Amino acid sequence: MSKRWRDVRVVLAMFWATQRKRLALGAACAALTVLAGMALLGLSGWFITATALAGLQAATALHFDVFMPSAGIRLLALGRTGSRYAERLVTHDATFAALADLRERLFRGWARPDAARQLLAQPARLLFRLTADIDALESVYLRLLVPALAALGAAMLAGLVLGFLQPWLGVLLALWLLAAGWGIALVVAQRAGPTAVRRAHALELLRERAVDLVAGQTELAMAGQLQAQRAALAAADQQLARADLALNRLEAQTGAAYGMVGSLTLVAVLLAAAALVAQGRIGAPAAALALLLALTATEPFAALRRGALEAGRSWRAARRLAPRMAQAEQPSPFIGGDPDVAVQFTSVSVAYPGSPMRALQPTSFTLDQGERVALVGPSGAGKSTLLALVAGELAADAGTVKVQAHSLLTQRSELFADTLRDNLRLADPMASDAQLWAVLEVAGLADAVRAMAAGLDTRLGEGGQGLSGGQLRRLALARLLLRPVRLWLLDEPTEALDTETAHDVLQRLQAQAQGKTLLMATHLRREAALADRLLCLRDGRVTADLRRGTTEFEAALQTLRPD
Repeated sequence: MSKRWRDVRVVLAMFWATQRKRLALGAACAALTVLAGMALLGLSGWFITATALAGLQAATALHFDVFMPSAGIRLLALGRTGSRYAERLVTHDATFAALADLRERLFRGWARPDAARQLLAQPARLLFRLTADIDALESVYLRLLVPALAALGAAMLAGLVLGFLQPWLGVLLALWLLAAGWGIALVVAQRAGPTAVRRAHALELLRERAVDLVAGQTELAMAGQLQAQRAALAAADQQLARADLALNRLEAQTGAAYGMVGSLTLVAVLLAAAALVAQGRIGAPAAALALLLALTATEPFAALRRGALEAGRSWRAARRLAPRMAQAEQPSPFIGGDPDVAVQFTSVSVAYPGSPMRALQPTSFTLDQGERVALVGPSGAGKSTLLALVAGELAADAGTVKVQAHSLLTQRSELFADTLRDNLRLADPMASDAQLWAVLEVAGLADAVRAMAAGLDTRLGEGGQGLSGGQLRRLALARLLLRPVRLWLLDEPTEALDTETAHDVLQRLQAQAQGKTLLMATHLRREAALADRLLCLRDGRVTADLRRGTTEFEAALQTLRPD
């Protein structure tokens, strides 16, 4: 239980810290709106009753001051309108800003080694964390904290005003409102918690199965599982409908409970006020004031209903988000060192979860600035693992990694369903069109883009659909050139390209690599020929460190796969 509370506190503390002043201002505006509404109705009731009684006799009518109460009513009406507008503006703006900051923190948590790799195994879950789980946190503030504070203010105001009429009546009313109003919300939150969790799980399951159905319909059809997947999707939808029905039923019961509390409160205050009037302790205007305050005092508590119903969902979301967000606060394990050293491994080793064997045995090596190093060896030797450690996609189990800022060119060109311009600007969001055309020219893609009707505004499909394999690789190369770093990490940069295109891409890489440091994983001779140093790996160990100009270097080069 302590760990659960700790996880929730982590997320709520981050939520509060991002927009502390505006969140506090929004809560104050909400409380002011409730108090102004209660005061407006109470003063209006008192004024109408007092005016009616004063009009019964000419002497009292002539001396009765109608200007001050009417001015107060106008002031409260205008103030309530202004505070309501400010409340909606400030609370929602602050909430959206806080949620945006939490999404950024979540992204930073996913940028930690292994985090994104694990989540990408279930992309629907990643989408759910980023959207539904983050959005669930807004209920904590908008539908729980703000209404709870407003309700507290309402209870205090009602108790204070009635306390001036009769102290015991004010104390009892405030205690009753807090106990009944907050108590109902607490009970509802406890009862709704399991159902809200089931609903969140059903919604996640529905999204996951819908994504699988849409993205994998060809494979499902070929395997004869299309109908089974549709049935699974329908089952998830039915599960969601049952949870919604249960929550709707509980919401209706909660509304009835708050309505009953309001009625009991009004009847109790009516009887007490009648007794006080009969005893001559208060007049009819004061009794009207007490009744109208009691009538409105329970309304802010009823606003807690929605938040109580969603409390379980918000709790679950906070618990799931806390670990990744906490990781985002931790310092990066990749530390910059000597500017003349691009990469330094000191006794670095790693094993994949569930594997008894180490993917990389304790390894130490240094890559100086300006060197070009190729990682070579048979499949499964540890080339990709070593490159992933340098890129920060994996965390070392032991040892120290020091690495400069770098860019990674993977085997697959990671492109999005967006324009050519925006795909390029992933490397430099502030790049001008002139810079974009310059890197496209160097990458050998400028003429092809000019031939497109929309030029840089040409929209690509998912994964870069609309471009050939060679054009995709050139676009990825252009993006690599756009980022001003001195270390390039290349993972088989010309794999699956035809020989002519591959040699052209490599020539352009070589021409632009002057003064850069290159570290590439490869099993192709044409790629390794760019290097002046070979690190040979086998079974997760560096078995040889060969320099250009030696017979061993040339011999190792000849063992690689030719074009």
